[in-house]
Amino acid sequence: MLLKGRIHNSPYIGVFSASNEEIAIVPNDISKEEEESIRRSMDVEIHKTLLGGSPLIGSLMVINSHGAVITDFADLEDVPFLKSDYNILFVNDKINAVGNDILAGDKAAIVHPDFDNETVKLIGEVLDVEALKMEIGGISTVGSAALVTKKALLVNPQVSDEEVEKLKSIFNLPVYIVTANFGSLYIGASMIANSKGAYLGDTSTAVEVLQIEEALGI
Repeated sequence: MLLKGRIHNSPYIGVFSASNEEIAIVPNDISKEEEESIRRSMDVEIHKTLLGGSPLIGSLMVINSHGAVITDFADLEDVPFLKSDYNILFVNDKINAVGNDILAGDKAAIVHPDFDNETVKLIGEVLDVEALKMEIGGISTVGSAALVTKKALLVNPQVSDEEVEKLKSIFNLPVYIVTANFGSLYIGASMIANSKGAYLGDTSTAVEVLQIEEALGI
């Protein structure tokens, strides 16, 4: 199911939340209506927190089925619900908005080209995937520029045919070109999704909703 809405009165859902197949992590002051929409659309368990006092959950962490990579100004007290089931890495790097800068699926991840090589290695180990440096459509903040689920990878219209083929090979998934939030190129910042559904910024048009539903197979 795909539902449209906001978090913190913003249509940039992916800035404020992170998700995988089983859970969604959201700010602790999210509204009941927003919480229920995320739960219904994606069939996930909701966990509320702040990361280092910030509600920008989606900008500051990324999670797949194996692990979570989190900004270094958060700590385990912020994510106690992850400790028993996930590998956890608090990134100590000049780049710390890791949710914006890492695009992670369960089989591969691409990361901002300016990450330190040792950090890239650690990211791959924690997420249990191969992690590679790459831009998407000229955008280095790959986590905000694209979105990946078990079914598909969504990218923006700036991506070249050559990049599409490379991304298909890396993630072993079909790649679809879409926009969200009335033409935004920042797909990952505009929504969260898994193989069961999506929660999308409410400024997205009917055409964008249809394209995203078809691409994600929901």
